[in-house]
Amino acid sequence: MNETVLVVDDEPRIRRIVEMALGDRGYHVVTAASAEEADSLLVKGTVDVVVTDVQLPGRSGLELLADIRTTRPALPVILITAFGTVESAVEAIKAGAFDYVLKPFGVDELEALVARSLDSRPHGREASPGANREGVVAESAAMRGILEMVGQVADAPTTVLVTGETGVGKEVVADLLHRRSSRREHPFVAVNCAAIPGELLEGELFGVERGAYTGAVKDRPGKLEVADGGTLFLDEIGDMPLSLQPKLLRVLQEGVVERLGSNRARRVDVRVVAATHQDLGRLVGEGMFREDLFYRINVFPIHIPPLRERPEDIEALALDTLTQFAGRLGVRARIAPEALKRLGDYAWPGNVRELRNVLERAVLLSSDGHVQNLQLPVPGPETEGSQGKGPLASGGVEPLSDAVARAERAAIVAALERTNDNKAQAARLLGVSVRTLFYKIEKLRLR
Repeated sequence: MNETVLVVDDEPRIRRIVEMALGDRGYHVVTAASAEEADSLLVKGTVDVVVTDVQLPGRSGLELLADIRTTRPALPVILITAFGTVESAVEAIKAGAFDYVLKPFGVDELEALVARSLDSRPHGREASPGANREGVVAESAAMRGILEMVGQVADAPTTVLVTGETGVGKEVVADLLHRRSSRREHPFVAVNCAAIPGELLEGELFGVERGAYTGAVKDRPGKLEVADGGTLFLDEIGDMPLSLQPKLLRVLQEGVVERLGSNRARRVDVRVVAATHQDLGRLVGEGMFREDLFYRINVFPIHIPPLRERPEDIEALALDTLTQFAGRLGVRARIAPEALKRLGDYAWPGNVRELRNVLERAVLLSSDGHVQNLQLPVPGPETEGSQGKGPLASGGVEPLSDAVARAERAAIVAALERTNDNKAQAARLLGVSVRTLFYKIEKLRLR
């Protein structure tokens, strides 16, 4: 099932360009010329992300955003604006927008934002039977301990490093740190350092001054300025280029930002929460990550164990996912006891993200929302313990980053084989955006 993007703009040409561009990338696109038309589309069908111009006839894009925040608080909204000031950007983020894009914009830039908004959708913000009052599932002792740690550090200015395998819920913990802090009324801004090419990441984080390079026709604030007063979440910080790390270190130490192409220092008050699935200590030893930055972000580490090490959370997560997805589809989702047992017996190499994807597919494939059969991936030889041929089978220990890369490679290859190399379908099976899949294919050299 394609992710559905609702594009709201009163200019037919822009609607058509965006519809064609996102459609070519595997999205299902619906369009509206006004906020009123958007209302009817939001009521009639499932929409996964909204892209809306700020300037609309009748109700503005900001007013549409406010209405969506009331009726669909978890729905990501991206604003298109012609006003490239820090004030308008902060206003949009404070109002609940996922992000914004300035006119004129490139379709690749917009598609990257759409992909990140879908990848970053928080699971569990709305409480359900399997979640606590903050919408976070924590049945296991390990997760309850993490919630206690979050409570201890949430309101401190301390930089936090969240570690764990891909899909364990690192952004959920980062978001909880923000919501429990006194910064909760200010922006929570997420940036995935692995999803943005290195040459673009500097402008994304630090901003761009007009004339900094060809095509920089106006000033553009970076995410550090947009997050002023709030929290900046730097996901996959281990993929940040070495050339940018000194600039980030200066922000952490001195609280100042310099836009690309400018010598003017702008003061910001930002709490940074970083996350990675990699072994940063090993990267430091290999010269791939600055030692001083590592110690600066690793002041308060929080490690999230993989789902296979906290099986007590599986049932609660499953019920939480079914409740949320059933609400989106308007069905009464249930799961048979034997299916629930199968969930507990599976190793979940993709962790919480994989669990949610499996259940969403199961609900979609059922006729009445009653999950009785599950399509679980068949474990390969390297994931079957003593029968495998990998380092663990012979009693050795491999670096965690190598193990994760090996698992990612196997999952991507299996998905591409199952879909006859259809990238859009493979991305949906893997639970990532098409852009993220292309990035992984390139990074793992699968082409």
